[in-house]
Amino acid sequence: MPELPEVEVVRRGLARWVSGRTVTSVEVRHPRAVRRHLAGPEGFAKALAGHRVGPAMRRGKYLWLPLDDSPFSVLAHLGMSGQLLVQPEDAPDEKHLRIRIRFDDTRTPAPAGAEGTELRFVDQRTFGGLSLHENTPDGLPDVIAHIARDPLDALFDDAAFHTALRARRTTIKRALLDQSLISGVGNIYADEALWRAKLHYERPVAGFTRPRTAELLGHIRDVMNEALAVGGTSFDSLYVNVNGESGYFDRSLDAYGREGEPCRRCGTPMRRRAWMNRSSYFCPRCQRPPRVTP
Repeated sequence: MPELPEVEVVRRGLARWVSGRTVTSVEVRHPRAVRRHLAGPEGFAKALAGHRVGPAMRRGKYLWLPLDDSPFSVLAHLGMSGQLLVQPEDAPDEKHLRIRIRFDDTRTPAPAGAEGTELRFVDQRTFGGLSLHENTPDGLPDVIAHIARDPLDALFDDAAFHTALRARRTTIKRALLDQSLISGVGNIYADEALWRAKLHYERPVAGFTRPRTAELLGHIRDVMNEALAVGGTSFDSLYVNVNGESGYFDRSLDAYGREGEPCRRCGTPMRRRAWMNRSSYFCPRCQRPPRVTP
């Protein structure tokens, strides 16, 4: 599933090519793509038609498009293979096209270069989808109101995060993947930040000092900003930006996916361990496991 940098790349594309345009019609080509919208495909299409799209928004790994003059937003679930693509209206349909959204650029001028384009939701595995939700007073779709701010958010509170972290009876990687504590950090970037901080993924959080928490947050921000600079991480053709382009941060990964390769710091072969139906990659020398207390 895309993590914060990948979703932010898509958000920026939507802000450039879609925000400010008025929806004229919506075609739902597969009902699973709107299964989270209780009114169904027809209700989804009717609810969007005629509305102007507001600024594209994101919190953590969640992306949404507010509808101007409406208390609702379109929440995008990218899932494992969802893509939001801006394509010319006459471009051939993608094999796994699920939703098509067309715009009336005579009512609100399209951004330069966007004339004659439409927004397409393409999803090979149909785990993702679009849905309409009422906004909270803070402007979030109500179904994600519980999601914490992410470390790139200007209002993220480092001190409050440290206090909440210390109060948990858990280990550090579990804490980083807890979206109610800190959002946007997934499996890949957790492994990368922990490698940079020389922390084992099973290190208990109860013993974290403020300097250690601050150092880890710094590494999380660094790795995410570096990924953003090159368009995110793509291991296959399923993650792309709105123009269909892949990201290249996978070429710079220090930990994730490098089992058996030498640690870039000390040369020790990197290891992989099964962890919560995922994998954790680490250096056994730089990231020593915590001592087991009898």
